[in-house]
Amino acid sequence: MEFRLLGSSIEVHTGGTAIDVGHARQRGVLAALLVDAGEVVRADQLIERVWGASSPQRAQSTLHSYLSRLRRTLTVQSGESLLHRRSGGYLLAIDRLAVDLHRFRHLCAQARSTPDDNMASGMLGQALGLWRGNAFADLDTPYFNLQRDAADQERLAAELDRCDIRLRLAQHGELLAELLTRTEAHPLDERAAGQFMLALFRSGRAADALAHYRLTRQRLNEELGSDPGVALQHLHERMIAGDPALDAASAPVPQARLLVETPRQLPAPPAVFIGRAREMAELDRVAGTGDVMGVAAIGGTGGIGKTWLALHWAHRNVDRFPAGQLYVDLRGFDPAGDPVPASVALQGFLEALGVAPAEIPADLPGRTALYRSLVAARRMLILLDNARSTAQVEPLLPGSPSCMVLITGRRQLAGLVTAFGAQPLALDALLSSEGRELLVHHLGRRRAAREPEATAALVAHCAGLPLATSIVAARARIQSGLPLAALAEELGDRSGRLDALDADDLNANLRAVFSSSYQALEPDLAQMFRLLGDAAGPDIGLSAAAELTGQSAARTRVALRRLAAAYLLQEHAPGRYRMHDLVHLYAAERCAHDQPAAVVDLTRQRLAAFYTGTALAADRLLSPQRTPIATGAARVRTSGAPTDAAAAMAWFEAEHQCLLARHREAVERGQHAEVWRLAWALDTFHWRRGYLHERVAMLEAAIAATGALPDLAALALNHRLLGRAYVPLGQHHRALHHLRRAMTGYEEVGDADGQAQTQLNLALAWEHVGDHRQALAHAAANLRIRSTLGNPAREAEAHNAVGWYHALIQEYEEAARYCHRALALCRELGFREGEAYTSDSLGYVAHHSGRPVAALQHYLDALKLRRELGDTYEEADTLAHLGDVYCALGRNAEAVDAWREALALYEAQHRPRHAASVVSKLLDACRSAA
Repeated sequence: MEFRLLGSSIEVHTGGTAIDVGHARQRGVLAALLVDAGEVVRADQLIERVWGASSPQRAQSTLHSYLSRLRRTLTVQSGESLLHRRSGGYLLAIDRLAVDLHRFRHLCAQARSTPDDNMASGMLGQALGLWRGNAFADLDTPYFNLQRDAADQERLAAELDRCDIRLRLAQHGELLAELLTRTEAHPLDERAAGQFMLALFRSGRAADALAHYRLTRQRLNEELGSDPGVALQHLHERMIAGDPALDAASAPVPQARLLVETPRQLPAPPAVFIGRAREMAELDRVAGTGDVMGVAAIGGTGGIGKTWLALHWAHRNVDRFPAGQLYVDLRGFDPAGDPVPASVALQGFLEALGVAPAEIPADLPGRTALYRSLVAARRMLILLDNARSTAQVEPLLPGSPSCMVLITGRRQLAGLVTAFGAQPLALDALLSSEGRELLVHHLGRRRAAREPEATAALVAHCAGLPLATSIVAARARIQSGLPLAALAEELGDRSGRLDALDADDLNANLRAVFSSSYQALEPDLAQMFRLLGDAAGPDIGLSAAAELTGQSAARTRVALRRLAAAYLLQEHAPGRYRMHDLVHLYAAERCAHDQPAAVVDLTRQRLAAFYTGTALAADRLLSPQRTPIATGAARVRTSGAPTDAAAAMAWFEAEHQCLLARHREAVERGQHAEVWRLAWALDTFHWRRGYLHERVAMLEAAIAATGALPDLAALALNHRLLGRAYVPLGQHHRALHHLRRAMTGYEEVGDADGQAQTQLNLALAWEHVGDHRQALAHAAANLRIRSTLGNPAREAEAHNAVGWYHALIQEYEEAARYCHRALALCRELGFREGEAYTSDSLGYVAHHSGRPVAALQHYLDALKLRRELGDTYEEADTLAHLGDVYCALGRNAEAVDAWREALALYEAQHRPRHAASVVSKLLDACRSAA
């Protein structure tokens, strides 16, 4: 049985008789199996080969139907079963030499390895005789088009090889007609031109040979903007000089090693390419018009899609580079080998450009000079993939403005930017939507739609890393019966996620990809990389990073920048650094394996003390009237520490997620004192920013922590803080429970200050359920205690509270008296937070007692102070009240502006009841305006 792919249709013959193997699509399935005859081909590969991007909805069942028919046909004709189902795919169990394409390649390989020219010519003639037309001629999908192009190139190479041999056998006269036809079919092929010139010269037609050189040079110049290559120029010069060696039939053919006149070395483009619109546009800009050499350095961590981007852009723009495309994998971070020296890469380029090996200079400067001479004035694209350093790349840069160079690598090649004006292009993770699109494209929309939650989880676990997404998709496709939920559950375990992202192939093993970058680090950087992996939180600030090594901020900054230059770290904001989530997992893994436990423990202690110490100091700046707590081992690094309230708010904002992560870590490790001190330190910040749920979560953990400590005062304090935190969430009973527990605890330890503050918090709790008289009773109790403790700031706070609750029961004169006393004390003490609360209270009193102008000034004073303090939670209430006053004054436009600002804050703070009230006022204002 013979199988034919090299002709106008896919055919099967047995005993000289053709067999009907079905319609074109079914023949396509057979052809897809024949390309890899004797090997297993996965079902998804078959679908992609046969249908491309237009596979039917029921592609699997349709494919199964075609395979069943083919199996029956082949079995009937051969008398045995040839098509077998194997794990993960299908196997066509035939002798590969029964397929004309494989027999062609086998004969060509034999011919090129034999020293006997007559035998080699016969073998190549036999191989070329297998062709009946174009390969895969009746199949039209991207896969078969690529196969067809590859086979056509192999056919042309075999024809040229045979002509070389026949010229050596003095058959130049017989070749003239064939060579003329070929040069007309391939007018820019310098190897074909050289063969025709030599045949003419040996046939006594030297003038015609020289004329054909001039014609070829003209064609190359018009079409490609370049001159003939070195080998063809050398042949021309020898003909002009009448070199007698050219007359000898046995003399070597100078063009025998001239493989191609226009190198097309690009690997295949990625089958799937998602996103990167901004980067593609930037590469378009760098390519420009050819007035200056365009150089783009595409950087990023391993697996981020650098090569995919470069190849996708290169193939999309291949027509812009008619003189050819050169490609080399420099293996800068290859887990299986050493980087490729520039001299080796240049040898490959020179051979691709038509230079015979014997003519290639031995030294690097000589090779670089020849290479730059050959590509000068030619519009070419050079893709230098996986570069390790500027030194490796620099000799491979052409000197011609007509060329475009794409470089990919895992290090910032700053030398290229400064010396050659290279455009750096750093790739980040794909957006979540792009990651989902990539995964769904691989999985198929129907399979993804069946398990939407699992699909979303897989997207999240891959964290926008294209390689991780492709590995996950490959596993899902290979294990087609595996529920996506099971794969998502496996990846959900952070400790084993890198194991799950291993496709048993060095190029599809995320750990191996990261390892090659890690192994390239110098020892001090490798240690910092490991320690960063152990640090809690989504990112890290410069001061915190300095604690990891115990070094100065200046030295730490240098190390961080070097890690960023290796694309293992990103400075996503000034002075803040983060790792990709999967890189972070790898760094943590390396820390666990490579870092001595004693060093890790010491680093953790330093970092914990830094976070707690700086948080306590920053809180002191925000709320200096708070009664301090014992700081334990906490410490503050002087460089970068906040020095005023505004800087403290900024520090908390920047470090918030890291502080939450550090708190969770302390809970997990049973560090009880650390747990409650951090919760205390963040309490003011959480209130002012409206992070109410985070506040409650930390304080609930603090209750459990202090319950395990022999510290009744700390336990009472945390009950009070938690009770107060439940109030704005509307959880009145929980608030009262914890506040009463706090009061009992304070009474047991004799803490009058704590009792007073608890009374104030009880007043707030009763206010929120509308019992203003009960609230006033607790506020008065607070004032009685405060008047005996000698703390003017707290006494001012107590006067304001009593005044506020008098206002809520409409006793406005009494309210004003208490509030004015509070305001005077706050201004005397410089107690700005108390002044803000009191100004707000006085605004309410004035507004509800018929004095809107006075109310307006008080609210404006309160608003100014709250914005200075960064107290956005209370700012929202003040804005809402300010809108009411503007409305009362008939200043409706200003009222609407204030309410809109309040609404934005309420929505950001997830306060729906307050937001609904403001929306109602805005709607009324709109109706009035209409």
